[in-house]
Amino acid sequence: MTAASSARRIAATVLAAGAVIGAVAVPASAHDGDRHHQRPQVEISRVQADSPGGEDRSNRSVNGEWVEITNTTRHAVNLKGWTLRDEDGNRYRFKDVRLAGRATVRIHTGHGRDTRTDLFQDRNDHVWDNRSDTATLRNDRGRTIDTKSWGRHR
Repeated sequence: MTAASSARRIAATVLAAGAVIGAVAVPASAHDGDRHHQRPQVEISRVQADSPGGEDRSNRSVNGEWVEITNTTRHAVNLKGWTLRDEDGNRYRFKDVRLAGRATVRIHTGHGRDTRTDLFQDRNDHVWDNRSDTATLRNDRGRTIDTKSWGRHR
């Protein structure tokens, strides 16, 4: 084996190793950068904090405030054990709720019969502050999935 052929083999080995490392490292770093800009799979899509009409403690008024949760994927998500919380610590825990792909469910504050599109916290009074509050959605492991703020927090 000549020195020239040995140099070519070493160069080929180094180039091949560099290609393998590059192929593995580039997707990992690209993925890490995208993670912070990805839209959540389940998100707080809308909030109606200020009940339409006069606010009183009637069930109609209390149910006039709500939060919508949307599944942005094509696959169903089980929300069992997930929570929706306000800044004051009022918490709603989802029962065995299966949110279909590309579906939205509205969580009303007051009393009512749960359906696949409407859930009820069964509270007797308003939860969401009209002027300023933050809705926080957490999964069953306590990880924050999404937040929506209004008022001074915007």
